[in-house]
Amino acid sequence: MAMKRHVPKIRDFAPLMQFEKPVLRPRARRLAKALTIEDLRRIAKRRTPTAAFDYTDGSAEAELSIARARQAFADIEFHPSILRDVSTVRTGWEVLGGPVAQPFGIAPTGFTRMMQTEGEIAGARAAARAGIPFSLSTMGTCSIEDVAAANPHGRNWFQLYMWKDRDRSMALVDRAAAAGFDTLLVTVDVPVAGARLRDKRNGMTIPPALTVKTVLDAIPRPRWWIDFLTTEPLAFASLDRWSGTVAELLDTMFDPTVTVDDLAWIRSQWPGKIVVKGIQTLEDARRVVDLGVDGIVLSNHGGRQLDRAPIPFHLLPTVAAELGGDAEILLDTGIMSGADIVAAIALGARFTLIGRAYLYGLMAGGEAGVDRAIEILSDQVARTMRLLGVTCLEELTPGHVTQLIRLAPRPHLVDHVRT
Repeated sequence: MAMKRHVPKIRDFAPLMQFEKPVLRPRARRLAKALTIEDLRRIAKRRTPTAAFDYTDGSAEAELSIARARQAFADIEFHPSILRDVSTVRTGWEVLGGPVAQPFGIAPTGFTRMMQTEGEIAGARAAARAGIPFSLSTMGTCSIEDVAAANPHGRNWFQLYMWKDRDRSMALVDRAAAAGFDTLLVTVDVPVAGARLRDKRNGMTIPPALTVKTVLDAIPRPRWWIDFLTTEPLAFASLDRWSGTVAELLDTMFDPTVTVDDLAWIRSQWPGKIVVKGIQTLEDARRVVDLGVDGIVLSNHGGRQLDRAPIPFHLLPTVAAELGGDAEILLDTGIMSGADIVAAIALGARFTLIGRAYLYGLMAGGEAGVDRAIEILSDQVARTMRLLGVTCLEELTPGHVTQLIRLAPRPHLVDHVRT
């Protein structure tokens, strides 16, 4: 039977005519359209010069480590429970002796004001509003004291590289303690700089040099250059000036002779919580936990050091089962969504750190962009928990997650003697 039709009246269109309220501020408008961290990344790439964006986005050599880390989070299967009251969800708990509102915090990142001039101050303020820790890098571009002033009532952590000049390293530690930083992240996976080929190809220097290439690259991104040239010159928490490449700076500063004995000495000097960042094997995790540290970060430095390094998320269940009762386990590398964070907590991590995800927000929109990145991840964490049928982080268990196998190790061949 044919459908009956009629000529529509003007009043029939009224329920359909719903227009969005216009957002007049360009920054707010573009950030509102970002629904994922990948959306923020795309905005950041449009607005940031190639050298600065690639320093953030890139990793070492063929960039296999970061690709594998992200793939590992994609290769999971969730196992939800149904018919649970999830009207209220609690996303915080205690980490390293203090409260956190979310199971993630901002990781330490170097040269941050080069990505966007608001730099670490934007991250610290956004972290304070969100109730999460902010980590300042030894290679940060804002001073320890300025970060403390920007986040006076929140949790600030300091990330330490051990330099060849031990006195200079410990002077920074003393300043962090005096400024009220409660946790020291000792990074142990940078005896020398990784081969960051994007930086070499871009000829990236600190500060950025004005060459024909960079000038041409600036033409479609005038706002970045205006901000860069009209604000305080790029400076560092730990050094005044450097005219070479990032890799040359790292090789000049960082000490390939650091051992477990140095770690024990640092432990004796620091009054707060101490966490070792850059653990990539169960054996090394056990060694540093036996020293009495408060936590470890399973991390391959975001794929920026040894390419083809172990995938931290794959290492997590084994380390959590062996050592989870002796120290708190943190995780970074490859996290791009709240679902990634929830999966890590379910498999035994106490906390996670976001680096690139935060920087994409910073480059996309300064402090408001960092707020947006945190908001995206927080919403995804809560939604994933609800869909899994849990109301708090304590209810997450390994039973909620299966790591699907894509890369499985081949058995080692046994050496044989030719007869």
